[in-house]
Amino acid sequence: MKKILQLTFVLFVSINFAQKMMVIELKESIKDKRGLTKALTFIDKRQDKKIGIIDDKGEFVTIKFEDEDVKNHVESWFFKDNKKTGNTDIVVILEELKVYNEQDQDKEYPYAKTKIKISSFLKRNNNYYFINRFDNVIVCNPKRVSHAPKYLAEQISEIITEFIKGSYSSTITSYAISESDIDNYNQYLSKNNKAVNNSELKEGVYTDFKSFYNQEPNADYSLRKNKNGNVVRLIHKDLQTSLAEMFCYVEEGKGYKLTPVGFDEMKKNENGFYIYSSRANLFTESKTGGVFVGAVAGGLVGAAIGAAIDSGSNRNSGAINGTGFKSSIEGIVYIDSLTGAYVFEN
Repeated sequence: MKKILQLTFVLFVSINFAQKMMVIELKESIKDKRGLTKALTFIDKRQDKKIGIIDDKGEFVTIKFEDEDVKNHVESWFFKDNKKTGNTDIVVILEELKVYNEQDQDKEYPYAKTKIKISSFLKRNNNYYFINRFDNVIVCNPKRVSHAPKYLAEQISEIITEFIKGSYSSTITSYAISESDIDNYNQYLSKNNKAVNNSELKEGVYTDFKSFYNQEPNADYSLRKNKNGNVVRLIHKDLQTSLAEMFCYVEEGKGYKLTPVGFDEMKKNENGFYIYSSRANLFTESKTGGVFVGAVAGGLVGAAIGAAIDSGSNRNSGAINGTGFKSSIEGIVYIDSLTGAYVFEN
């Protein structure tokens, strides 16, 4: 009888423990519809492979990958979905992935969050060419989501899936990175960002991130202001056009980023350019899936994933589609020095 009780207790503990585990399933299609990709190499560069634990209504839930050998799983996943392959080698690097609860200032309860940073490269002749990067914090609102661990696990899966699919077709930069420099790719490539590294910004209108990165304002565009000195119109070759065609403008040495609530001054610190804003100010709407925060339209890497400015619509001027809770908490929002995307840090 004692052995039976001990066995029952062990089974109970095992079942109870299993109920406190949420797995990230990577199983949706990552087919390259154009059949250009030959192989996908996945590099897990996370220093700490433990993703984290989330409080789910008083119970602590561990979030983990369904298959903890993520490299083998993703590479096998690619070949399962891509029977016909091309000539392109894609390398995807998972740099950071953490889940946690965080008590934001002036909030009565903590929010569940996930921090994820993932990048991709085209590999050719032992050189790497940067394709794209997703670097953000996704916020879960416990009042709108019944189970935060499930929600975050699904978001992580969707972001990785969409990021891989987008990497097949996004354009690359023209700068080759040697294999020995790949660990420091950000530092290496950021040296080419003239906006960050030049002592002064060139005045004028920048229609996309790439032109801002290269400090090449578009002379075909000009601005019109109202009597209060606020920019209200964008002019293209003497014809008024949508403000959404503009990434930013520079005047008297200062850059101003277009957002749905007006122009925000872009300031700079050791990490690059940033504005002071919130998801509520920048998101067109709160998304629970699908498109996530990504490259700004017309940016250095294009906008194949992570849709951004709709250049044909005034109502989306400076807005982005985002995933996660449309938080009103304001803070520093960086402008990614390689993609032009917004990087939310909390």
